[in-house]
Amino acid sequence: MAHTYELEATLRERVGKGSARALRRDGKIPAVIYGGNKDPLPIAINSKETTLKLHAGGFLTQIATINVDGKQERVLARDYQLDPVRDFLVHVDFLRISESTRLTVDVPVHFINEETSPGIKRGGVLNVVRHTVELECPATSIPESIVVDLAGLDLGDSAHISLVTLPANVTPAITDRDFTIATIAAPAGLKEELKGEGEGEEGGAEAE
Repeated sequence: MAHTYELEATLRERVGKGSARALRRDGKIPAVIYGGNKDPLPIAINSKETTLKLHAGGFLTQIATINVDGKQERVLARDYQLDPVRDFLVHVDFLRISESTRLTVDVPVHFINEETSPGIKRGGVLNVVRHTVELECPATSIPESIVVDLAGLDLGDSAHISLVTLPANVTPAITDRDFTIATIAAPAGLKEELKGEGEGEEGGAEAE
């Protein structure tokens, strides 16, 4: 399960561009908490603290507890906006969650045992098709990553989603096919070498 973190927040009495600019001058940014069959809650959160959480990784998969004027809200960041020119954080949308909440999230892929892959040992290259995989899972049990084991994969082999052991109650969002996550591809020089070997074998067979 992903790590959790806390943020301090205050209620926003005013909304709009003028209010947002005033918040940013005070080192805060506007945000909203929605969902859970409750009215949206406009809040202001610390800009520096939230930006650090964003750049630490896993911002959209980690559960947060937001303390809003003494009241706690358990949430998950679902979207954020950056300034198009200066690239700083300007707004965050948080979703209220409970034990029964299920979400579709993009989870990063990690690869292990590259050094024991026969294909990579022979000079093959790991070609990553998907750096993230979209999963359906409980909001309280979002995996930090999924792990693809490359041990045993040779040149031309593919790692499909069926190779991955997912946690309980976690399923791929794509269910109609066993999609590819990565392949072990032969580099151009090795392809020519293998092709030449194949042609030599065919020629030898004909001579016999």
